[in-house]
Amino acid sequence: MSVDGEVRRLRTEADEPGWEVDPDDEWGLAVVATVGRQLRLRREAVGMRAAEFGEVVGYGEDMVYKIEGGKRIPRPEFLDKADEVLAAGGLLSAMKEDVAKVRYPKKVRDLAALEAKAVELQLYDPLNIHGLLQTPEYARGLLLMRRPAYSEDEVERFIAARVARKAVFERDPTPELSFVLEEWTLRRPLGGKMLLRGQLEHLLDVGRLRNVELQVMPMEREEHAGLAGGIEVLKFDDGSVVGRSQAVANGRPVTEPKTLRILELRYGIIRAQALTPRESTAFIEQLLGETR
Repeated sequence: MSVDGEVRRLRTEADEPGWEVDPDDEWGLAVVATVGRQLRLRREAVGMRAAEFGEVVGYGEDMVYKIEGGKRIPRPEFLDKADEVLAAGGLLSAMKEDVAKVRYPKKVRDLAALEAKAVELQLYDPLNIHGLLQTPEYARGLLLMRRPAYSEDEVERFIAARVARKAVFERDPTPELSFVLEEWTLRRPLGGKMLLRGQLEHLLDVGRLRNVELQVMPMEREEHAGLAGGIEVLKFDDGSVVGRSQAVANGRPVTEPKTLRILELRYGIIRAQALTPRESTAFIEQLLGETR
């Protein structure tokens, strides 16, 4: 297409990795199909051909048909533009919230739903800095190291999901969050020293929040109650509790009292063995200085 004498390049699938629909996500498929159907009906109602509409919004005709057919997840800015061009009165723009959730893997979406309701979260990851604490840049570095390698689509999905989960820090009222981090995860410069430096600076920022406690487990400790694996304990306003650990039920959420008691016991001992929050802050500041 020519605009003011210049050729305008329309977007294709190659320009938007990470926006395919997971074929095993029934809820996601239904949402995207509904949005696509509404989009097609609105376009036809104003008498626009798919190619003509695509030129206006900057998308190729094939991309338009795939979005309308529920084969592609529409970007938020696409829905806003489509709403304006098709005079939908806010109907298409209003679908952005549900569409955004579709992009996240179902298991991550289910976890985020639990985190969004919890009033207290106790979190320990022995292998990595916890996902809720990772910067997008650091998260990308970790995901790119995975073998077998993730596709670009999968990398983009996981990053978007981790960023969205950070909404837990912005809730009102804010939940109480406790993290225990392994020293070695803070020392190993995965992705390079600049990525690690940015991550350590982010940890210090998060640690200053009144509802967050960060504790570091030093490598020199001769006793460690977390050798069985990571632990997540989420407590809710009604008194119910949900726990997760790879050492229990293959990481599936559990609510059985005996299992929860074991997870809470282990987490409590891990916290007691780790540095205090004040000591941990000083330790992270020391590590940050070593990255210069």
